[in-house]
Amino acid sequence: MPAATPAPSSALPRLLLVLSATTGLVDAASVLGLGKVFTANMTGNVVFLGFAAAGTPGFKTGPALLALATFMVGAWGAGRLGRAHAQRPLRQWLTWAAVVEGALLWLAAALALHVDVAAQAPEFAVLGVIALTGLAMGLRNATIRQLKVPDLTTTVLTLTITGIAADQTGRSTPNFARRFGAVLSIFAGATVGALLLRFGGLACPLALAGALVLGATMVFVRHPASALPRT
Repeated sequence: MPAATPAPSSALPRLLLVLSATTGLVDAASVLGLGKVFTANMTGNVVFLGFAAAGTPGFKTGPALLALATFMVGAWGAGRLGRAHAQRPLRQWLTWAAVVEGALLWLAAALALHVDVAAQAPEFAVLGVIALTGLAMGLRNATIRQLKVPDLTTTVLTLTITGIAADQTGRSTPNFARRFGAVLSIFAGATVGALLLRFGGLACPLALAGALVLGATMVFVRHPASALPRT
């Protein structure tokens, strides 16, 4: 799969750190507001499916399967979008990806206005928010995968945390600041998302996530690094 030429500055990593924070926002909305389902972290959904298969109370197969399916559709779309922008400036590709992701998150926020979180009703609205955020995060994950920026997947931290510990040499640890920043960004996003959900409702973290995706990307595309062609 084609990858973008690495940017000769910190502009792209800064964008990815902001996007990492939006992962925390989306997962706060999904796990706390949509009934034990992840729409950004598919490892969690596979684990939840295992719990549901064992008959554990509070876990359902339907929402987790929907999140997995829509995530994969979003990732498929991102693959096609990336291939269509091969050899074009990086800013064109990332702008399209941000516009689609932001629109999906805002549509999810609009639908979330109708969700009673406590009752998990109406069901169509709950499932709709899961599907829309799953599509958005699948598109995001596949797009970032193509960029291949070390330690900044924006959605998964297992390898990042492993690197922080395993690469300790007694001297300066490679990419420590970037790795720690990724962990802190998702932590901060989850914290803010939980507070917004508690005091403002399910739509708030989703609307903020969409705004951050678009805003941070628009800042990045003004940087000269975004004019580099994809190779």
